[in-house]
Amino acid sequence: MVLPFLVLYLTKTLGFKVNEAGVVLACYGVGALVTGPLSGRLSDRIGPLPVMMLSLFLSGTVILIVPLAHSLLFVAAIVLAWSIVGEAFRPASLAIITNLVPASQRKSAFAVNRLAINLGMSVGPALGGFLFAFSYHSIFWVDGATTILAGFILAVAPWRPPEAKEADEAPRADPAPEKARIVPTQPYRDRTLLFFLFSMIPVQIVFFQHEASMPLFLVADLALPATAYGLMFTVNTLLIILFEVPLNIGMAGWSHGRALGLGAFLIAAGFGAMALVSGMAGVTATVVVWTFGEMILLPGAANYVADISPRERRGEYMGVYQMTFSLSFAVSAWIGTEVLSAFGAAILWMLMFVAGTVSAALLRRVR
Repeated sequence: MVLPFLVLYLTKTLGFKVNEAGVVLACYGVGALVTGPLSGRLSDRIGPLPVMMLSLFLSGTVILIVPLAHSLLFVAAIVLAWSIVGEAFRPASLAIITNLVPASQRKSAFAVNRLAINLGMSVGPALGGFLFAFSYHSIFWVDGATTILAGFILAVAPWRPPEAKEADEAPRADPAPEKARIVPTQPYRDRTLLFFLFSMIPVQIVFFQHEASMPLFLVADLALPATAYGLMFTVNTLLIILFEVPLNIGMAGWSHGRALGLGAFLIAAGFGAMALVSGMAGVTATVVVWTFGEMILLPGAANYVADISPRERRGEYMGVYQMTFSLSFAVSAWIGTEVLSAFGAAILWMLMFVAGTVSAALLRRVR
């Protein structure tokens, strides 16, 4: 709920300049960049579940503190702390799914995980838009409280995941990926992983414009209300709820390169088309296009990392993979706000189309 409206909160409520808001968003990305590999290693050592619970409790508490900050330095420091504790959840959650599910079903499992996330995202930003119009601080109170509640639910639930080896030893048709190639002792030396991560970064920068420059574009350039931005999230998440799982089941036989390349290109086309829109209908059409790209690319990317990661270092591989999202978020916040301020929306969206197309070409070569 908070992150999609953070730029508007900083500029409209606290009076920050657009580039100052971009700096704060970049701090969020930097914190997430640091915590990804650390969370992955910790998940491999103590298990993903304790990491997930600790992340929820701490991040919910920090979110409640954000409205108390007013200076640029204080806000940046709080947002940095929020990202460090909050983003620790992601690598652990990806690792636990990888451990639970046989390789042949992982792409669908990651899609189901995103379905659960987007059930919340279908409500959160839309509700956040109305709360933002009523009380700027209420979005922090609601988001912090529900995050802490999620931690309590995870702590008291009787469900506990089986050991990783149990899921791996379940019958499956495909061989373990670590037996198909020589895996280096460190993920940073794994050329297969590094090529994939390098290929993903441009399209990740494009994708994160929906939380960086897109809200400013809708409100300032197209003169749409903040509630319209929230409704765009609802369109995005409803499409994911309806189509992502059956889409990925239907594409289960596709090669990694074919699926990842198509997903990246659709994201590039969707954001690039924003250079041509002038109202709500046009924006909605672009959201539909890049949402289909998101539904193909993100489950497929997580599945690819799961396939190439050794069992005993899955958390670490997922942490490095998640680190590229954090890096891209930090860069996208800076690039998006700077280009929008200096050159305007048309140049921004054309650059995003080029960047996404570069990723599509590189990912098409993934084997």
